[in-house]
Amino acid sequence: MKVPVGCFLTHSISGSGKKIESQMAGVDCIGVAATFSRFCNWRIDFAYADTDNRTYRISRGATRAKCEGAPLRRAAPQTLPHYGKACARLFVNGKSRATQCHYITG
Repeated sequence: MKVPVGCFLTHSISGSGKKIESQMAGVDCIGVAATFSRFCNWRIDFAYADTDNRTYRISRGATRAKCEGAPLRRAAPQTLPHYGKACARLFVNGKSRATQCHYITG
């Protein structure tokens, strides 16, 4: 089995129904990328959309100028007003680089 080499946006949510108890997103790097990857001027946003895919809330993360090998952001617990999806989006130098979503249904 080949082991992937590179960096990946990971997004985890725990809770029940529309209640999110914890949420975090970050970059995990594997192989050589884990040693040499650095992200500068990065931010992670959390976005929430209803079942019609209409975004109703975006929690914009702070832009981090410091170069880091493992960007990470946590969100505060919350109860969503709608079922739909919650997404994490990684930006580097103002450009969207990766998005990862979870569908939240009843």
